[in-house]
Amino acid sequence: MTEKLYPRFKLWLSTDDSEGAFGDGKWRLLESIGRNGSLSAAATELGISYRKAWGDIRKAERSLGVSLIEKHRGGSGGGETLLTETGKAWAQGYSSLRSEVEKTVSIAFERHIVHLERSKD
Repeated sequence: MTEKLYPRFKLWLSTDDSEGAFGDGKWRLLESIGRNGSLSAAATELGISYRKAWGDIRKAERSLGVSLIEKHRGGSGGGETLLTETGKAWAQGYSSLRSEVEKTVSIAFERHIVHLERSKD
């Protein structure tokens, strides 16, 4: 039995100075921070180290010239990490862009590839 073929893609945004300024990984990280209220919990949820998560956020902030998160040190209850309004806007904007690109890729796949799969020997 042959597996059904479907398109997949990676999307990222770059600047002249920074390859991979923002993309799926940083978007997932922002989404997870929004859900969890913690960079540490987000890193755990995504299966990456805290150091990588922190580095990815810092790279995105430097590349984009915006603050995406705000960290609050905690006392006995621990700290929290929240998305800034700009961080929320970037997460939503990228989500919308990705959704639109995904639809376009699916349409192109149907137009250019599906008929090839149907005509297999």
